[in-house]
Amino acid sequence: MRLWAQILTAVAFVTAVPAAYAQVQSPAPAPSQPSQNIPDHKLDATAAALNQIADVKKNYTQQIESSPNEADKQRLVDEANKALVKAVTDQGLSVEEYTSIMVVAQADPMVRQKILQRMKPSQ
Repeated sequence: MRLWAQILTAVAFVTAVPAAYAQVQSPAPAPSQPSQNIPDHKLDATAAALNQIADVKKNYTQQIESSPNEADKQRLVDEANKALVKAVTDQGLSVEEYTSIMVVAQADPMVRQKILQRMKPSQ
């Protein structure tokens, strides 16, 4: 369940991406700590994972909502959880590493912007 909560945090970030693209205003003031130095290949992997996570969310949300019974819903949630983990690990990141990068991105506008620049635009 904790893993699901971590992934959902990332999904919340994904759903905020269209709003981030639409806004031209500068983000909140920079944090008092200097920006974490996350290697470019990790930022690339995080952006690719976010793209895949958005696809998983889109594919499973409708299925889960339209499922007629709780057993099917639970099965779909389990499948979605596995697909979310695979979306992260297929990019060469552990779930913990991905989560820590997302925490930094939520707190640091510069890191967040670097990730957003690497993401493919949603259709």
